[in-house]
Amino acid sequence: MAPNPKKVLRDILEDLRDADFQKFRVELLERKDGVKTSQVEGKGFLDVADVMVSVYTEKKVLLVADEILREIRCVDAAAELAKAAKTAGFPYQGAASGEGEHFVDRHREELIQRATNIAPILDGLLQKKVILQETYDQVLRLQTTQSQMREIFICLRAGDECKDIFLSILQEKERFLIKDLI
Repeated sequence: MAPNPKKVLRDILEDLRDADFQKFRVELLERKDGVKTSQVEGKGFLDVADVMVSVYTEKKVLLVADEILREIRCVDAAAELAKAAKTAGFPYQGAASGEGEHFVDRHREELIQRATNIAPILDGLLQKKVILQETYDQVLRLQTTQSQMREIFICLRAGDECKDIFLSILQEKERFLIKDLI
């Protein structure tokens, strides 16, 4: 049987340490977007995955899970989720929910207009080797955040891997904006 997003999510949640799984459930409830305490309190990874799919749909559940994992500092689990989703061929981090268009491409204008934490975003892109120091310095010299974001988008033309890294950084540095766009 081919894996589905629920199976991928179950596998990731199953591998979390008990303390991290507890944090995951707490963070899931703090989102206040449809998951009720009675649905996840004291429940195991199978039930939590079922609830998440019913609330967020298979289309968005992996992106929501990634956001929560990063919020609770389970970066390795988030990376494993990304790898498993990509291996299974699922749209992940926005890649391909509408004609193959990546999340950052679909929301380019909103990201350009609304992103404000440009320096930390650049720090992440530099650290992950998506941009060079020269580009980093060039972007920081630009006057407005909109100009800076446009320049960042030029760097993302290298491909979906760069866009995935960019989205991952945005989920950490601009989480409320990304949450609003999902």
